[in-house]
Amino acid sequence: MPKVTAIALLKAAPGAEDKVREQALSLVAPSRAEPGNISYQAYVHPEDPSAWLVFEEWEDAAAFEAHLTSPHLTEALAAGPGLLIAPPTEHVFTAPSAE
Repeated sequence: MPKVTAIALLKAAPGAEDKVREQALSLVAPSRAEPGNISYQAYVHPEDPSAWLVFEEWEDAAAFEAHLTSPHLTEALAAGPGLLIAPPTEHVFTAPSAE
């Protein structure tokens, strides 16, 4: 199965920048500890503290799908509507096969 790379873009609602920062960073350690995780990192835009990018890599689609139902991510997504101006924009890619 091919490796999965996901990129999520988040935009904090006005006044929620600190809470989004706290939540984005709180997902890093538990996500990295999940089976099949290769990397998981949250980045904030250097000139816009409301703009975030989450970059994650997974060994395969099954590991990524399991992450999407993990308790820490489910809880964060449930809080999102009050903290973000829109749902996260997510882009999911798979590594091409070497065939």
